[in-house]
Amino acid sequence: TDAEGNIIFSFTMPEALTRWKFLGFAHTKDLKYALTEQTVVTQKELMVTPNAPRFFREGDAIVFSGKVSNLSEKDLSGAATLQLFDALNMTPVDDAFGNANNIISFDSKAGQSASLRWKLRIPEGVQAVTYRIIAKTDNFSDGEENTLPVLTNRMLVTESLPLPIRGKQTKTFTLKKLLDSGKSKTLRNERLTLEFTSNPAWYAVQALPYLMEYPYECSEQIYSRYYANSLAAHIANANPKIKRVFETWRNSQPEALLSNLEKNQELKALLLEETPWVLQAQSESERKKRIGLLFDLNKMAYEQQTALRKLQQMQNPSGAWPWFPGLKDNRYITAHIVAGLGHLERLGVMETANDAQVQQMVQRAIVYLDEQMNTDYQQLLEHSDDLEKQHVSGTQIHYLYARSFFMKIPVQQQNQTAFDYWISQEKKYWLSFNKYLQGMIGLSLHRLDDKKTPREIIASLREHSLQSEEFGMHWRNDAGYYWYEAPIETQALMIELFDEVADDQKAVNEMRVWLLKQKQTQDWKTTKATAEACYALLLRGTEWLADDRLVEVTVGDEKINPAEMENSTVEAGTGYFKVSWRQNEITPAMGRVTVIKPTEGVAWGALYWQYFEQLDKITPHETPLKLKKALFLQQNTPAGPVLKLISGKTKLKPGDLVQVRIELRVDRNLEYVHMKDMRAAGFEPLNVFSQAKWQGGMGYYESTRDASTNFFFGYLPRGTYVFEYPLRVTHDGDFSNGITTIQSMYAPEFTSHSEGIRVRVGE
Repeated sequence: TDAEGNIIFSFTMPEALTRWKFLGFAHTKDLKYALTEQTVVTQKELMVTPNAPRFFREGDAIVFSGKVSNLSEKDLSGAATLQLFDALNMTPVDDAFGNANNIISFDSKAGQSASLRWKLRIPEGVQAVTYRIIAKTDNFSDGEENTLPVLTNRMLVTESLPLPIRGKQTKTFTLKKLLDSGKSKTLRNERLTLEFTSNPAWYAVQALPYLMEYPYECSEQIYSRYYANSLAAHIANANPKIKRVFETWRNSQPEALLSNLEKNQELKALLLEETPWVLQAQSESERKKRIGLLFDLNKMAYEQQTALRKLQQMQNPSGAWPWFPGLKDNRYITAHIVAGLGHLERLGVMETANDAQVQQMVQRAIVYLDEQMNTDYQQLLEHSDDLEKQHVSGTQIHYLYARSFFMKIPVQQQNQTAFDYWISQEKKYWLSFNKYLQGMIGLSLHRLDDKKTPREIIASLREHSLQSEEFGMHWRNDAGYYWYEAPIETQALMIELFDEVADDQKAVNEMRVWLLKQKQTQDWKTTKATAEACYALLLRGTEWLADDRLVEVTVGDEKINPAEMENSTVEAGTGYFKVSWRQNEITPAMGRVTVIKPTEGVAWGALYWQYFEQLDKITPHETPLKLKKALFLQQNTPAGPVLKLISGKTKLKPGDLVQVRIELRVDRNLEYVHMKDMRAAGFEPLNVFSQAKWQGGMGYYESTRDASTNFFFGYLPRGTYVFEYPLRVTHDGDFSNGITTIQSMYAPEFTSHSEGIRVRVGE
């Protein structure tokens, strides 16, 4: 202290411009004390604050705004600059965005702010943009930099051409839509990909990153992440050849594994959801390094534990899992997860008895399922006068299939009578169910030492099967919208049945041909189908690395030699190669492909063509889902708020409140439906918290993302529904508001979309 008792000291604050609480405590030798509390503000004399949207969309015009805050005691004059860079390579893109005159002068009085405005027009072809805003005066400067994704205003369409071939054959295949693509003036090619492999297990390996990175947080997909990481770790450890390939990819150029986009996890999630093709590899080697990173054993162990912890947290006290947090117990999802854990045990990936966390989770879930099955039986006793009639349904069959993996966990005595009853019903009425449920019945009875019924089921399935050189062994299957009508899962279960019960490897290999032919560019359409397909292919798949002879392929007039092509190599031991062509390299003639297989055996490949097309030029499917979307401007009047329909002539301004109204019509009952409503870049959502909601007796989960609002319906009954939520206008400009899409998550052919809407804000 000085002579007057004052204390003067100084210290360095952390680098954060905010308000701090300062606490001071002093005392004398005889414990007299004083306490002081003050607030301290750390700030700069000059601060620039951008008002950036969450994303840009191609074809939009937007006024990029910001402000300069003068926190000094005198007037300041200077200049502000907005610089734009391509986020992938940091080259300037100001000219492409119409930002050539990017320097703005400003005058800011003491203690006040000055506004900044740049008019931009979003071009096509830039996938993400980094903006840098800088304000300078003679004595002060400040700046900020961030990255925004650029979303497309078109829809990405994928056309696939399977290229199946048997030993010592020559075949020519045509992709008619690509051959005729020159007729459309608005079609823009994105990518053409040719891939071939002599190792079917490789398809399952490629599909695992899709399961690991799927962005939604429902129980089934968190389980899929756990499943994928467990399976990947098992593959990498069980097969030295695959492990060496991953290590080669990961170690060849470790500095290139993470791009700037991938370092930003939130941006990565948005890009993955809205523009999944952005993070697809720019070259073959980069794609392999990316998969190699996913197969890093340390990373997989961490991701596996994270997913397991989330799965434990989502399990309700009853032992069941809901579909999304906050929704009620879901019996089907619970049985699906239990069966999936049984798959991992059957593959030798894990032993639940040696993992206390998994064992506890499984036991709680099985107790719940046992009790639900007993409840079904007790209700039957109360309401049925003839127990010999057919009462068993898909619910009990799915339960018994899942339960059959864990018969070491005994059925409790009070549930045993009901368990035996449903088993007897399965044996008696198996013929009245479809192929998927028949397969489940055959497997569950086989594991319960019934020798007769599973043999009868196998014989019946053989009689009804279809045989084809191109498609292998499969069944005529009319895809539906219930879980037991899914074609990929049905085929995977048939493979499991013929492998485990009939031990018929010839039939199993024929069935795998059909399963592989259904694969699209990255996945089998859904996380659930992908998980089941991976299981079916890897039942004995890690040993399929013997034949590495290549097929001879000619695309258009170009003979493919992957060993000599840039960014393409042939993997030793696997025989897998993949060749891609970018936009300007694709011609209509490449829709004709000739394949020669010089050796015995079977090879599978595919040609995938991805292109962007305007929504009104894509032929929609007829579905039981119909959508209508409208935007309303909410205006306050003496009589209260009034909604005015927004049209092309409506003048909006920043600060306006916009109400989104979506009308959904469903002509039949559907399960597990996802509705996604896109949002204009100049709008900001007011409902920012994801949560379970109830409306008209129906429960659903609403999730707000950066570029869309998502609705998840566990069960969507027949009827008409209206959903509304508010948005705030934040930027001037001319924006595409995108479309609303709706799709069954586990039967993706049931899909629909609304028409696009454009909105204008300001002048």
